[in-house]
This record gives sequence, structure tokens and C-alpha cells, in this order.
Amino acid sequence: MIKLIAIDVDDTLLNSQNKITIQTKEALQKALQMGIKIVLCSGRPLAGVSPYLNELGISGDEQYVITYNGALVETVSGNIISKNTLDNDSYRKIVSYATINHMPYYVLDDESNVYTSDHDVNRFAIIQAWENSAGILIRTPDELDDDFEITKAAIVGEKEQLDQFEQPVKDQFSNDYYVVRAGGNFLEIMHQDVNKGSGLKKLAQALKIEPDEIMTLGDEQNDIPMFNFAGTAVAMGNGSDLAKSHADYVTDTNDNDGIAKILTKKIF
Repeated sequence: MIKLIAIDVDDTLLNSQNKITIQTKEALQKALQMGIKIVLCSGRPLAGVSPYLNELGISGDEQYVITYNGALVETVSGNIISKNTLDNDSYRKIVSYATINHMPYYVLDDESNVYTSDHDVNRFAIIQAWENSAGILIRTPDELDDDFEITKAAIVGEKEQLDQFEQPVKDQFSNDYYVVRAGGNFLEIMHQDVNKGSGLKKLAQALKIEPDEIMTLGDEQNDIPMFNFAGTAVAMGNGSDLAKSHADYVTDTNDNDGIAKILTKKIF
């Protein structure tokens, strides 16, 4: 019996118009009425997923959300269950590397704030800030407190740029950090113990829910750790081939109510 459904946001919960379809919303609300926990599990911060939590009617300290790809596990009200951040030394290393190699980047703190020292701000940093209903703080490391920490850094750019950046960044940082391509335009660097699977595991332990009582839905590389943890892993039809290869099932696309269809088939 499924007791918790963990759902990626971009290109999974949301269709290509960045909307939740009517059928998906109705299916998730039906699951909520059955007592199933619906947990959004995203690379976004809480501010970036709050509009969708509100739309689905998910609120309070008895509902949960996994943000920053697992760096924070918290209640929807914002009470933290677990947090893994990168210290100031790590932040400075990443910024120095990105700057020297002319890689557009931004970082996020644990309050959904977006920072970069790039004066020519990449459009994907702007998109992230817009999703968070926030601005962008242009700051060098020396302009911030010595104890400033981040939840994650993101090297950003057009897909062709990131195709060139991905391996050098992984070569530089993968021994000490979790580095993952979170879609075509985002290459993310986080604490080595952080991923969606570890965040989901911490939440499951807190709720005393077993892996075989969990369904996960996603579309990209950063969803694979939660696929590997859960008893039932579902990739979206629009997902990457790599994500699909780690899933138990492949449902329809995000534009064709893939979530509603798999829930109807496996739960209702």
C-alpha cells in the first residue's frame, strides 16, 4: 500500500506551460483525501514550490516538502527536519572555479535567496529568481559574512554550453561534492550527502514509512536517487532515457496527464 508519493516539480508535476493540469490536480487531491502524503521533491527552494503546494491544498506541519534536491527536508510550514549545507570555504571554491573558467553561476542560501557575482547575469539565474518570487543579489564572497553558507550552487547556461562544462565540473568537484545535471540548463553542486534519495530516506525514517510504501515520479538524472530508494519508481514519458532506465514504470508525458494515469492505474 502506497503511503507517500514523492513528485519532482519541473517537467513532472508541471506541464510544458509550467502548469498543473486539471487531471493531475484532481488525482493528487484524491490521493490526499485517501491519507497519502504528497511530497514535492525539487531542486527548487521552498519559495519556488510554495505556489504549487498552495494550488494543491497542501499545507501545515503534517505535510512535507523536500527542497534544494534534498539539502532541506521540512514541513510545508517551514519547520526543518534535516539540513545539509555547504560551508563558506566550499562556496568560495565553487565561485572561484566558475569565475576563472567563465561559467555563469548562482548559489542559493537556505532562505530561497539567489546570489551571484556575475555582473552579466545569465537568464537561467533570472528564471530561478523569478520562480522564487525574489531578486538576485550581486555579491562577491568578500561582500558576504565569513560564515555565509549555501544549500547549492548551479552552473547554468544553454544546453550546448553545459554539455561542454559538465565533465570538467564533475572532474573538479565530484570527489568532494554531489554534482548532478538537473536538466538541460542546470548543473548543480551540493553537499556530498545530499540528493533526492537521501532526503526522501530521512523523511521516510521520520514518518516511519518503509521504502516499499513509497512511489516516486520524476524525469531527470537528479530524480534517480529517489527512484533507487523507493519501492515504486515512475519516470515521465518526457523524461531522459537515463531516468527511464532506472524506473519500474514509464507513464505518459507531463503534457498528457502522466501522473494522473499512473495513479489511476496503481493506486485508485
